[in-house]
Amino acid sequence: MNTDERDTKRFSVVARTRMAVALVVAGCLALVGLAVTGQAATPERLEFVQVGHWVYNDAAQSAFHVDGSTSRVDARADVPGAASGSQVVQGDDSGYVVERNRITEFDKATLSVEESTPPPAPETPFVLEIAGGPYLVYRNAGQIVRLGDPSATVPAGGPLSRPVATSDGTVWVHRVDNGSICELPKDAAVLTCTAQLPPGHGGGLTLVGDRPVVLDMTGDSLHRVGPGGLGEALPLGIKLSPSAQVANSAAGDRLAIADPERNQLHLIDVSGLDQDRPSAKPISVELTKGSRFNGPLSSSNVVAMVDETRGEVLTYDAAGTLKSTAKVPSQGTGPRLAKGEDNRIYVDSSDGSHVLVVNGEDGSVVDVDVDKAAGSQTAGAPSAEPDPSGEQQPPPQQNPRQQQQAPPSTKKAIPPVAKATPPGAPKKVSATAGDGSVKVSWSPAADNGARITGYRVTWTGGSTRLAGTSRGTTISGLTNGTAYVVTVVAENSAGLGVGASAKAVVPGPANRPATAPVVTANATSAGKVSVSWKQPDLRGGTLVHYLVSATGQGQRTLSATSTEFTGVTGTATVSVRAVTKFDSGSTLTGATGSKKVTVPVPSEPPTITISGVRVGTTGLIVSVNANGKGASATCQAEFNGALSTPKSCSGATSLNLNNVAYIGAITVTATIKTTGGTGKDSWTGVPSAGGSAPAGPEPGPGPLGGGAPGGSLLWLGPIAILGLRRRKEKELL
Repeated sequence: MNTDERDTKRFSVVARTRMAVALVVAGCLALVGLAVTGQAATPERLEFVQVGHWVYNDAAQSAFHVDGSTSRVDARADVPGAASGSQVVQGDDSGYVVERNRITEFDKATLSVEESTPPPAPETPFVLEIAGGPYLVYRNAGQIVRLGDPSATVPAGGPLSRPVATSDGTVWVHRVDNGSICELPKDAAVLTCTAQLPPGHGGGLTLVGDRPVVLDMTGDSLHRVGPGGLGEALPLGIKLSPSAQVANSAAGDRLAIADPERNQLHLIDVSGLDQDRPSAKPISVELTKGSRFNGPLSSSNVVAMVDETRGEVLTYDAAGTLKSTAKVPSQGTGPRLAKGEDNRIYVDSSDGSHVLVVNGEDGSVVDVDVDKAAGSQTAGAPSAEPDPSGEQQPPPQQNPRQQQQAPPSTKKAIPPVAKATPPGAPKKVSATAGDGSVKVSWSPAADNGARITGYRVTWTGGSTRLAGTSRGTTISGLTNGTAYVVTVVAENSAGLGVGASAKAVVPGPANRPATAPVVTANATSAGKVSVSWKQPDLRGGTLVHYLVSATGQGQRTLSATSTEFTGVTGTATVSVRAVTKFDSGSTLTGATGSKKVTVPVPSEPPTITISGVRVGTTGLIVSVNANGKGASATCQAEFNGALSTPKSCSGATSLNLNNVAYIGAITVTATIKTTGGTGKDSWTGVPSAGGSAPAGPEPGPGPLGGGAPGGSLLWLGPIAILGLRRRKEKELL
C-alpha cells in the first residue's frame, strides 16, 4: 500500500480511492496477460492512460472532471474569470484552461490555480492530449506549444491543417502553404519534414494503424508517410470537394471523410494501404442538407459528428450504420468534439453545462449534467460504500415498554433548508467599444439560494453598482485608444460571487478603418516569399482578421502576422489589409500595406542523375536525384516516346512511366527544368524486378519474356497478354 500511496498522492482527494484501485487492477491484469502469453517484456515503468475529460463551466467559473467510465463529475477546480467557451486540456500532473489571450494552469492534485501565461497567437488552438504533452497547435499562426515537460514553443513556419499524434507522443503536422509533412517527436524542439504533397494539392493528416497517412484531396488518394517520403497512392474511389475533412484516425478498417459541400460522410476501406490488393467500395452516408457539421472524429470502432445546426451528436459504426442520435443541451456557439485517451469521444456544450460521453466501442451516448453537479456542491464527493460483509445491520434494540408508550408519529419530518451561498458568475459577459465608451451585457448569475440583490461592474479607473434585475449598462467617459477589461460580479445576502470578465476592448471613434500595416517580404531563388507585418493602428476597432495576397497567389484570411508563399516567380507585390469591426456593425477593410519583392534567378542550370529503373505495378519507376541549384524544378522521364507526368522534384524523386512494356534492354531519359536552364541524363539496361536497377546493360528477358535487344516498346491489349501467358504455361508443361 505504501507504493500505491506514493504513486497516487498527486491525484485529488476525491478521485484517489477510485483511481488507485482502477489503475492498479488494470496494470496488473495487463502485465499478467503479457507474462502468460510471452508476447512482451515487463516495461521499466508504467504509463497509465489519462482517464476522463475536463470541461470549463461558464456558470460556475470552474473546470470539472468527467469520469467517462462512470459518467460522473468527480473533481472541480475553480478558475474564475476565464472567457466563455474556454477549452480545458490535461497533462500528467496539471490541467490547463485555454483561452484566446491566456493559458491558466491548475494542479490536478490540489485543484488550485498555479499560474497564467500568454499564448503565442490570439486564436483558439487545436489541442492534443498525448504522452509528453499536452500540445496546443495554433494553426493560423503556425505555432506548436508543448505544455508538458520540457515545455516549448515550436514554430512550423507557416499555417497548418488539423494535426494528429501517434501513441509514442509524436505530433504530425501538414503545412498548408507548401504541402510539407513534418513531425515533432516527444521532447523534441525542432520539426523534421519527411514528405511533401505536390504543389497546389490540398491535404489533411490522419492515422491508420497508429501510423501517419496523408489525404491528398486534389489527387483523391491516400499515402503512407515514411522516412523516404510519401508511399504509393491508394485511390479513394470518390471525388472530394476542397472543404472535405478527414477523421483523426481509422475506425476499424474504414476511414471517415466528411464532405459538407456534397452532404455526405464517406467511409473508405484502408486495409489496402499495407496489402497489394484493391480496396472495397467506399460507403457513403447522406447527411442532413443545409446543416453545418463538426467532425468527423473517430475512436477504435465509432465515428462521431456534430450537427451544429440541429445541436445533435451523431454516431456511426465502421459500416456506416447510425448507432445513436443525441441532443446537445447548449447555449451560444456549436458544441466541441474531443477524443480522450480512454478511447471515448467527448462532446462539450458551448457553455460547459453538459458533456456527452460517446462509448468508443458501441457508439452509445450518455449525457452528463455538469450544471447540476456544480449546483449540488457534491462534485467529487465519494459515493457511499456498502457494508463489506454484505449483511444488513440490525436496527438498535429498543425497550419494549418504550415501544408501547411511543405513539406512531404522523407528522412528516421537515427537510433541512440549504444554507444560501454567494451567487455564481454572470454568464456570457461581453463588451463592445464605442466612441469614449464601452457597452457591456451579461446573462443572470445563479442565485445559489438567495435572490440576486445587485451587480457590481468594475473597470480600470472606475466601478458602478446596478440592480439585481440589470442585464447590461454603458460605461462613458473612457479614453479612446486605451484597452479596458470590464468585470461583472453578482451579489446576494450571502455575499459577493465570482467575477466574470469580457475580453479587452479599446474605445474609439466608430467607422474609421485601420491604417496600413508595415510589411516586410524576403524571397529566395526557390520561389519562396516570407512575409511579416506589424499590427497597424486599428482606430479603436476590434481586429477581425488580415487579408493577405501576393501576385498570382490569391488572397488569404489570417489572424497571424506572418505567412509564406511558394512557387512565386519574377517580381511580385505582397499586400496586407486589416479588417476591423465596431460594436455589432459591419466590418471595415483598412488601408493597404504593400511590399514589392523580386525572386532571384539562379545562375547555374540544374542537374539530374538516374539512379535506377525498376518494374512497377503499372509500368516503370524511374528513380532520379534532382538538383535545382536553389530553384523550383520540374522533372520528367521518357522511354521510346512515352512520357511521365511532369513532377515537382528535389533530391531523391520517383517518376512513373505508366502503361508501357518492353523486351530486352532499354534506354530511359530523364529531364529537369528550372528558370536557370535544363539538365538531362540517360540510362541503358534491363529494369530490375525490385530495388535498384543494374548500373549497366545486362541483356535478358523483360517482364513480358523474350530476349531481343533494342528495347522495343510494346502496346499489348488484354487478349494479347493473355495469349502470351497461356503460351508460356504450355512451354513450361
